[in-house]
Amino acid sequence: MADPNRPNRPIRPRQGAPSSRRKRRVVIEGTGGSGGRPGDRRKAPDRPEGRTKAPPAAPPTGPVTVESGVSVRDLSQALGVPLPQIIKILMGLGEMKTATQSLSDEEVQLIGTELEREITVKHAADEEEILESFEDDEQDLRPRPPVVTIMGHVDHGKTTLLDAIREANVVATEAGGITQHIGAYQVEHDGRRITFIDTPGHEAFTAMRARGAKVTDIAVLVVAADDGVMPQTRESISHARAAEVPIVVAVNKIDVPDANPTRVMTQLAEDDLQPEEWGGTTQFSQVSAKERQNLDDLLERILLVADAELELTANPSAPAAGPIVESRLDVGRGPVATMLVQRGTLEVGDAVVAGDAWGKVRALYNHTGEKVTQAKPGDPVEILGFEHPPAAGEQCRVVEHERLARDLAEKRGERMRREQLAQRSRGGVSLESLYAEMQEGEARDLNLVIKADVQGSLEAVAGELAKIQHPEVGVNVIHQGVGGITEGDVMLAAASDALVVGFNVRPNADARAAAEREGVEIRSYRVIYQLTEEIEQALVGMLSPLQREELLGEAEVRATFKVSRLGTIAGCMVTGGTVRRGTQVRVVRDGTVIYETTIAQLKRFKDDVREVAEGFECGILLDGFNDVKEGDVLEVFETRQVERTDLSAAEPAVPQRGGAGS
Repeated sequence: MADPNRPNRPIRPRQGAPSSRRKRRVVIEGTGGSGGRPGDRRKAPDRPEGRTKAPPAAPPTGPVTVESGVSVRDLSQALGVPLPQIIKILMGLGEMKTATQSLSDEEVQLIGTELEREITVKHAADEEEILESFEDDEQDLRPRPPVVTIMGHVDHGKTTLLDAIREANVVATEAGGITQHIGAYQVEHDGRRITFIDTPGHEAFTAMRARGAKVTDIAVLVVAADDGVMPQTRESISHARAAEVPIVVAVNKIDVPDANPTRVMTQLAEDDLQPEEWGGTTQFSQVSAKERQNLDDLLERILLVADAELELTANPSAPAAGPIVESRLDVGRGPVATMLVQRGTLEVGDAVVAGDAWGKVRALYNHTGEKVTQAKPGDPVEILGFEHPPAAGEQCRVVEHERLARDLAEKRGERMRREQLAQRSRGGVSLESLYAEMQEGEARDLNLVIKADVQGSLEAVAGELAKIQHPEVGVNVIHQGVGGITEGDVMLAAASDALVVGFNVRPNADARAAAEREGVEIRSYRVIYQLTEEIEQALVGMLSPLQREELLGEAEVRATFKVSRLGTIAGCMVTGGTVRRGTQVRVVRDGTVIYETTIAQLKRFKDDVREVAEGFECGILLDGFNDVKEGDVLEVFETRQVERTDLSAAEPAVPQRGGAGS
């Protein structure tokens, strides 16, 4: 019965009960569904006639392009191949890789060969070349100075010639009189400017010399009149021809008594550098750098070639761009980079990026050290403002603002780190290679931390050390950088058992104190010859000594005596040298070595003796060998250890006469 005091409320339908105002929703579960009742199962509709299951998609074909240092997952996506298949191919090649690990260029090409796909690996340097291709309108182009590279053999007077042209003294600042940097300078002749790049002539600086040829318009080949064409002279010709630049020959040292310019011209004619006076197309100028003879003639011929064979123009109103010729870490000024402006005008305040280095131009200095506000096409200029020294050879360009420069540098740095990681992972040690090294003898490396004053010298030092190869020892550069030797370098060397090598740089006070505390050796050099020689000597000290055999004497077995508690005693006649107790002996029967052991006892009649000389009889008891017979020859020898004096000294094999050994 209802309570009369309770207010009247509308009656709501019970939870789950059907309502006349709301339609009931019926959910029909599928055949394989869970939670449905058996009565709710319904038969799946039949597939319409004529409809078949779609065949699997064919694997993609055609060439693909990937970045160097690509990860396994990214390569799988680029190829359109399942990731497990890529990992399976790597396992078949003996490489265990995870999805996020980087692949070396060789591994990428091997995977492409297994899948029968053409894969192009794109490096960071290739991207830089693509970015630096510009197209300017004809009305925007203006004449620019020619860029001239002086090349040639060491000590043929390249820097002295440039010194005479620009009336400065550069040679006095170079260690040993050898140019070990790339310098960019500018001179004027008849109101026109010429930019010179001086490249080292020593063979260690091949990479730097090649870089100089790539940024130049004209190559001046300096050949000494008294020395003639040398190996690096021909190498310089190859670099210039590879860069497709015209060559002007400067025959230097015509003032020395034994000078023979005609012989030089004849030798160069054999290398297809025919003088114009002989009906050829190559400009020859006979000069003397010390006496300052015919320097104007050389400059006129350079401008003649520039006007006749080249069309040197550039757009000065575009954003500046050009290669980094050299870079270093200057005390007090910070990172300093020498840039050769090839296009546009570089001004103070511009945001610049060069490889993985970026910055804002704080100051500009020309080749004479004067502070300038801008640099036009063809001008070499020093830039202050980079956050760290850019690598020599990198393309430097002006971008809109610093944030964009930083982003581009970080992306490029990440690309370069991936490439380096892929190269290092390729040279890693696997269990198989480690076991092989243990079987062949432990391979030892000399770990080095290299610091240099400029990037070009750093490349040259690392390149020369990479040439030192030996099956037993090797050079392992664990770190290299530009600038002075710091405490961090010493601590890294201490943790890696490494030697710190400085080229034209010195350690600071903290680094010296850390070296004394940690027992790290620091060596500084100014000439690359001395550096490579001492590193080779250090490697020689790591070599195991040679095993050299010295024959002491021979004895012929004349009779044998059996002693129950000792064994067989050989009655011998010493036919040569001396027989000593405890030395090694080789048993030779019919010209064949049948056993090697030591002399356990040596007697003269009944007395034990230490040695028996030639022409005397003796009794010999061999250690562990009783099958000695009459007519056997006993060769007595010693094996001595001899210290190595040269990396080329190999361990000689112990001479054998064939047959079964011990």
